[in-house]
Amino acid sequence: MRSPLDSSIIPRFILVQEGGIMSLKRKFIRFVLPSMASMLVFNLYTMVDGIFIANYAGETALAAVNLAMPFINFMFAFSLLLSIGASTLISIHRGAGREERANQLFTMNTVVLSTLALLISVSCVILAEPLALFLGAGSDTLQYVTEYLRIIGGFGFFFIVSYSFEVLIKADGFPQLSTFGVLLGAFTNVVLDALFVFGFHWGLAGAAWATGISQLLTFLVFFSHFLFSRKTHFHFTRFSLDLSQYKRIVPIGIADCITELSAGVIVFAFNHQILSIIGTSGVVSYTVMTYVYNLVLMAFVGIAQGCQPLVSYAVGQGDSATIKQVYRYGLVAAALTSALCFGGCVILTPQIVAIFIKPQEAALFASTVASFRIYAICFLIMGYNVLTSGFFVALAKPKAALTLSLARGIVVILVCLLILSSALGAMGIWLTPTVSEGLCLIISLILMRSTRPFAAA
Repeated sequence: MRSPLDSSIIPRFILVQEGGIMSLKRKFIRFVLPSMASMLVFNLYTMVDGIFIANYAGETALAAVNLAMPFINFMFAFSLLLSIGASTLISIHRGAGREERANQLFTMNTVVLSTLALLISVSCVILAEPLALFLGAGSDTLQYVTEYLRIIGGFGFFFIVSYSFEVLIKADGFPQLSTFGVLLGAFTNVVLDALFVFGFHWGLAGAAWATGISQLLTFLVFFSHFLFSRKTHFHFTRFSLDLSQYKRIVPIGIADCITELSAGVIVFAFNHQILSIIGTSGVVSYTVMTYVYNLVLMAFVGIAQGCQPLVSYAVGQGDSATIKQVYRYGLVAAALTSALCFGGCVILTPQIVAIFIKPQEAALFASTVASFRIYAICFLIMGYNVLTSGFFVALAKPKAALTLSLARGIVVILVCLLILSSALGAMGIWLTPTVSEGLCLIISLILMRSTRPFAAA
């Protein structure tokens, strides 16, 4: 028996099963698992590149990819800046029954984001070499980094817009489609990496082309959904350009933007500090850690983003009980993910490192394994901070979200990096993420205690 509610005016995640509304727990699982899968697979693009590059192009090329990584983080961060805020407001409008306003905001934001994405893409192609120098490329890596950036930048439009569509498709109530699109792109990336890097011997350039084409394919899947699907709740419509909407969109999205952007900022800062204390071998070790760290981070971001449509819709309805329950489910998911990631990384450290560094490189291999086990301790703490920041975004509490994201993503970790590396050298570098996440956990608890609806919980 179907619910008498008109499915055209409620999000797709309100489903009817066996005569009743789907339970909140099932809705949580239905959104969070595909969201986690999407985030993990999305991040696998650069990791797969690293595996092929490390094995077929050498350590210098692998270091070059790490030097270029902050720009890739910037593209994703810029996409989140506009898409997360728009997604939150669209979900709130739909929860309150304001369908036309939701569609106008969806259309306007897509047009604005696409225009800015095209400008970023063109600028990167033209300014690839100055950008490579800014990111820290030296005489041995400049050519690699410039070539990689120029190709990736050429596909920058598709990186930015497809990531935005991936977020909006989940808010539209189709998390499985977002997972399919990302999986299809990832599979394409792996096949093309093997073909271009190993088969055609294109090296670093082949990896960049594989990643770019994969992003193009993902974009086409997501764009087709909004353009042709009869099931979508979001529709392109006429709109008036109202840039004042970004006074709400940007503050809401800036927290997730900083979370993503901070990964690039931190890689940039760590690279420079490692080069001054350890040397190029340390950058190679850190590149391995960065790939795994980003995978773990995306798992937690997936949990937070999976919760967002449920929470924002509940905000529109004024349902504080649902908000609190979703947060409890999120805590359980984050705790389980933390334990799994930390345990797996500690137990399987040699196997993980061997994917990128040959065991025959005995000194580099051994130092990377030892350093990675210290670095991985932060996985036990970071999930709570990412989840809490994501909830502040879904609740449309931009000040709290921004405070935590700035502390976690830039301020606290950079201060810890400078202090600990000065005091403890290399050991201080690898301990920095754990100390930083621990301090930010205290900030998270303070902010949560003072935020409704949790203040009374």
